[in-house]
Amino acid sequence: MKPALIFSLFLLLFISHTNYAQTTVDDPEIKKMVAEVKSENMEATVRKLVSFGTRHTLSDTKSNTRGIGAAQRWVKSEFDKYALTSGGRLTSIIDYFMIKADGKRIATDSQLGNVMATLKGTDSTDDRVLIISGHLDSRASDVMDAKSDAPGANDDASGVAAMMELARIMSQREFPFTLIFVAVVGEEQGLYGAKHLADVAKEGKWNVIAMINNDMIGNSLSSGTNLRDNTKVRVFSETIPYLETEAEAKMRKATNRDNDSPSRQLARYIKTVTNQYVEQLDINLVYRNDRFLRGGDHTPFSQNGFTAIRFCERNENYNQQHQNLRTENNIKYGDLPEFMDFEYLRKITCSNLATFSNLAWSPKAPTNLGIEVKDLTNFSTLVWNAPEGKPVYGYNILIRETATPHWEKAIFVKDLKAEIPYSKDNYFFAVQTVDALGHSSLPVFPIPIR
Repeated sequence: MKPALIFSLFLLLFISHTNYAQTTVDDPEIKKMVAEVKSENMEATVRKLVSFGTRHTLSDTKSNTRGIGAAQRWVKSEFDKYALTSGGRLTSIIDYFMIKADGKRIATDSQLGNVMATLKGTDSTDDRVLIISGHLDSRASDVMDAKSDAPGANDDASGVAAMMELARIMSQREFPFTLIFVAVVGEEQGLYGAKHLADVAKEGKWNVIAMINNDMIGNSLSSGTNLRDNTKVRVFSETIPYLETEAEAKMRKATNRDNDSPSRQLARYIKTVTNQYVEQLDINLVYRNDRFLRGGDHTPFSQNGFTAIRFCERNENYNQQHQNLRTENNIKYGDLPEFMDFEYLRKITCSNLATFSNLAWSPKAPTNLGIEVKDLTNFSTLVWNAPEGKPVYGYNILIRETATPHWEKAIFVKDLKAEIPYSKDNYFFAVQTVDALGHSSLPVFPIPIR
């Protein structure tokens, strides 16, 4: 990594009144990590997971070659291999927990287990946590069929493979705070693994600043319409937070910030970082928590008040989702590796990696951010406090018109107050911290102050 001073000079040169996508400087270490993502590694992971026959949550737990138990133990063994080059910072467990029969998709009381690797941070005073997940379980046409083959290549060995590739690469680096890589179970039975982890995080008062869920990110061909495109991926984010308080709802309505929830800010952050580090991949911001008739493992985190989003392929192939292996009318059904696009999976994994590492190296976000509304003026004045912890090099003031989905401009400043020639009536603003290497925090939306 080049000295911070050189990057500081680059920042002074390039971070100004310019387009937002041009305001940050590439960190060569992140570029190096992105280059280390290999499609062949993830294809091997997907094929290994498929080799267990079925990974149904309620399938065999004793066999070493078939069922969810064998898959769990294999994922943990891979985490343990990564730990050997982590300097003792990466540790892994299978976090077992009991689920009561629910009369729906859990027939009897059952023991489930999330496979989790934790990369310990180097700064004991930084309590932030980042979580990335894919779901390990798979299913056939009948969600209660724990015996039939259910390869689950794309749904969701693709998400697990991406998560594991990040764990492999990032465990060889140091980050100031805790990173958690997890293969959750029980997704197809009702998001049980994610709910367990989200509840643990809430009860433990974890400072989770972002949770990223990868679910079905390896297919680029749609059924029916036959659209094929491996240059776009959807990021789903909630509009109004599940746990919004009465006071927060009042402020949201007063500022018209319906489109600026913390999860929306994370989604926009992903789009910005992806544009910076990943070629031939565009983030489609989908302003929904998830798709109709479906759910994802980010939802329990959102419901517990955490900032969470879902990555999901743009074009879905329903011939391969939740299907028994068979051929009918010359159509081959079933979620097999042969239907996947591993170059597409590589690019989405690179987006995950660039986002996760930028956040993991970022300063804390600014606090007490406000926008002055005491005067009638065509200028806008924003004020904030510097965060504790890692030194801040400066701040990006992000700007967009009210009808625009993504940030359009950024103004870089060094002070804790800025007056800018953009009317508060015509634009939305946010502020994020930036360090000397260009790593930025999640944006914070201002509240009116008099």
